[in-house]
Amino acid sequence: MFQRLFPSQFGRRWSTTRETEYGPNPSLMLPDANTTTRIYVDADACPVKDEIYRVAIRHGLPVSVVAGNFIRVPQDPLIERIAAGSGMDAADDWIAERAHKGDIVITSDIPLASRCVKAGAEVIAPNGKPFTEQSIGMTLAVRNLMTDLRSSGEVTGGPKSYSPRDRSAFLSTLDQTIRRIQRQRAEQPAPNQN
Repeated sequence: MFQRLFPSQFGRRWSTTRETEYGPNPSLMLPDANTTTRIYVDADACPVKDEIYRVAIRHGLPVSVVAGNFIRVPQDPLIERIAAGSGMDAADDWIAERAHKGDIVITSDIPLASRCVKAGAEVIAPNGKPFTEQSIGMTLAVRNLMTDLRSSGEVTGGPKSYSPRDRSAFLSTLDQTIRRIQRQRAEQPAPNQN
């Protein structure tokens, strides 16, 4: 039986962004795939992709850039692109099925954020606002209320424009989240190896 690995998990000698499978060669296997934080990006309308790439590369973290269709990404072994398909919520479903505790999800999609928070992932909006277990219920309720108001013909206005202050808040929150996850993992006792 083999474990599915991404080229970014092997270090700098790999240069592809495609998902790859390798056989049971122990020298190619990771000791525990759950020890690496992965950043999942809901990329279709994400205004901070370049910032995510820079921070992820600085910390040596793999990034999965997920969109409905093809999207351009830098040619870096840490960055993989995923064309999840054009089906309704295909990209959201792809991310929600894989994100778990210790991973980071970047999205402004509140239902996706809710699914990922429930799975234990850290979720950050592009404006730097973290979605947490304490805040996601109210955020989802407000989103549903606004959707109902718009569908009944109420004029509610659109989202505010993205500002340099939002970009700065996002970078700060992402960096703090990565460091917090790294500290938590460093403090965990090593699993017994039998």
